[in-house]
Amino acid sequence: MRSILVVLMGVLILAFFWGCKSGTKIKPAIEPSQEEVKAAEEPVTPPVKEPEVQKEEKPAEIKLEPIYFDFDRYFIREDAKKSLNQNAKILKDNPQVKIRIEGNCDERGTAEYNLALGEKRAKAAWDYLVNLGIDSARITVISYGKEKPLYPGHNEDAWSKNRRDDFMIVSK
Repeated sequence: MRSILVVLMGVLILAFFWGCKSGTKIKPAIEPSQEEVKAAEEPVTPPVKEPEVQKEEKPAEIKLEPIYFDFDRYFIREDAKKSLNQNAKILKDNPQVKIRIEGNCDERGTAEYNLALGEKRAKAAWDYLVNLGIDSARITVISYGKEKPLYPGHNEDAWSKNRRDDFMIVSK
């Protein structure tokens, strides 16, 4: 049995070498196109990977909600408390932020009266935020009285929107 295997191996080796004489070219079943031949002969260079550029993340936009007041009043309404609580949360999450509370009034009344009322409104919001734990040194107040109406018009709808405190970011 061993001798049969040796003979078979010898025959296979002879057949292989005889079929592969120098100068004999084995033809593929399908001829490649000239473009494929050129592509195969060109050295393959790995694609150059561009370095990833870190995109700068912009800090989140900080937007504080205004609060509104009733006519000729400076006490904090229930709907304003919700806005002030939200503003306090934002300020606690961003301890480097300093703000200015701007007290505003509608157009009715004298300039002097509205300046005083706007200041009382701004101070009422200041007190509320300080009582919620915001450092008083981070907050300044100013009154614009009736000098900076946000909504034009001479009716209750416009007036109710102009009786407000705005919360402006002065430094981050």
